[in-house]
Amino acid sequence: MAITSTFAQTTLKYNLKQDQLFMIKQEAEQIIMQELDGASHILTNLINGVIKFKVIEVLENDYKIELSFEDLNMKMNSSIQGEIMNVRAKEVAEDDMQAKMFNSLLGNPVNITLSKNGKIIEVSGGDKLVENMVSKSGIEDEFTLNMMKKSLEKEFGSDALSESYEQMTYIYDTNAVKIGDTWQNEFSGKLNAKNNWTLDNLTEEHATITGLADVIMKIEEPALTMNLTGTQSSSITTNVVSGFINKMTVEGTSVGTSTMTQMADQEIPTTIKSTITYELIRE
Repeated sequence: MAITSTFAQTTLKYNLKQDQLFMIKQEAEQIIMQELDGASHILTNLINGVIKFKVIEVLENDYKIELSFEDLNMKMNSSIQGEIMNVRAKEVAEDDMQAKMFNSLLGNPVNITLSKNGKIIEVSGGDKLVENMVSKSGIEDEFTLNMMKKSLEKEFGSDALSESYEQMTYIYDTNAVKIGDTWQNEFSGKLNAKNNWTLDNLTEEHATITGLADVIMKIEEPALTMNLTGTQSSSITTNVVSGFINKMTVEGTSVGTSTMTQMADQEIPTTIKSTITYELIRE
């Protein structure tokens, strides 16, 4: 049933209960296009999986939540090299060290402190995830292990997980809003986004929110650096009672340059296009 007046105000926020459980299906596609002297290289990254959020404690101003990966599949294809990676974390062969590493993520929770407007205050336990992955790698050389650990920390360390999932959770204002109202927030990390949100529709069950953001993407790896700027659009349907998303789609395009140490840090024109979908599959 629709809220009758478009002037009706409500404070959109998370209103979670102890032991409440949310299963989210995530699908992501990232296409990286590089141009050099008239030739192009296209790298396609595909990720899908299932993430479980379980409320373990309700506090006055925030929530303690366990986040765990229940499934994770990753595929990487290069227009030049062909298939670079194809990992299904649930399907572990004895000689497949990559699958063993990602399998170690499944079912091992990290702890999130989530504010009522969705800002992630703290994540703990990501470092343990990384240690588990490194221990399953089968690599014994200490220098190589340390390099791998630093690389994995940028994806699965506590700070990285906080930055990654804040994009999904940090969508509310602290003030009451009505249909047509806008508000702003910002999150940072490898992707820095200044978001402008609009409440498009509101019923007693659902809120529909759209977002537009200016983004800065900065990636610094030992062999690769990327500096790009662009825009990102979000389309969200949330449950008004719990505040949790029903579905969220984020699309973005960023343009800039990348440099690789193996190419003497020559600047390569680079475009990244991405689409990420989060969908509630069980509550």
